[in-house]
Amino acid sequence: MESEMKCNVSEMWSPKMPKGLDFEISHHPLTMRHVVNLIVAMERFKGSSSEYLMSSEFRDEDLLSIMLDGIVEEEIVFERGSAQQLQVSWTGEEQCSMYDGEKRSLVQVENSMELHAVMLQGGAEAKKVLLNMSTYLHPAPSVEGRTVALGIKGTNLYLSCRKDGAEPTLHLEAVENKSLLSGLGTSISVNSDLVRFLFYRQDTGVNISTLMSVAHQNWYISTAQQDNKPLAMCLESATRSRVFSIREEAERQS
Repeated sequence: MESEMKCNVSEMWSPKMPKGLDFEISHHPLTMRHVVNLIVAMERFKGSSSEYLMSSEFRDEDLLSIMLDGIVEEEIVFERGSAQQLQVSWTGEEQCSMYDGEKRSLVQVENSMELHAVMLQGGAEAKKVLLNMSTYLHPAPSVEGRTVALGIKGTNLYLSCRKDGAEPTLHLEAVENKSLLSGLGTSISVNSDLVRFLFYRQDTGVNISTLMSVAHQNWYISTAQQDNKPLAMCLESATRSRVFSIREEAERQS
């Protein structure tokens, strides 16, 4: 039931208030703002000249103007939960080989965690590494290109780009739980540490691509001008080759 309250202002508030003026509140204030506005309005009544208020020309508009002058702005604070995290979702995997701009193959150096770009001769072709390239659906990529992760076939080693010192560097990292990076249902938060394994594959021609770090944009996987040197990260301005030919390979039978 709506509560109603009526009072004679001349009796309750101040002898300065004009006699015969009734102030009616149709319901109790619902918020602190309403309470404050009411108090401010009444204080302004008390401070106004009686001649002005008792004038026969005093209208509803005058009362409204007095009350609006005393409105206190209400600051509303919304409780914000954590923003929904964008997820990069795994969509598939293909086996491929990579060659740099000089047609050199990628080879893993024995007893090391490095990939080198090497010009292979004749029967040495079997030494090149094959890569499992996982592809992901990126909901809000900041650059054009497919989001991928690069793992060495038959191992749990993945290429990663992380910043250990002043600049991002390229690494081969062992991933104990491969399902973190590939497999149905796999998703990676764009704010998680796993983003170091992701690269933007940007195709610039038939089988011609660059691979830019998602975690450290404008840094690319690259090879040196000299033969048998390790892959590394570089900026676009560096005197290194950032272009690769990525070719899909048929699945080999064991």
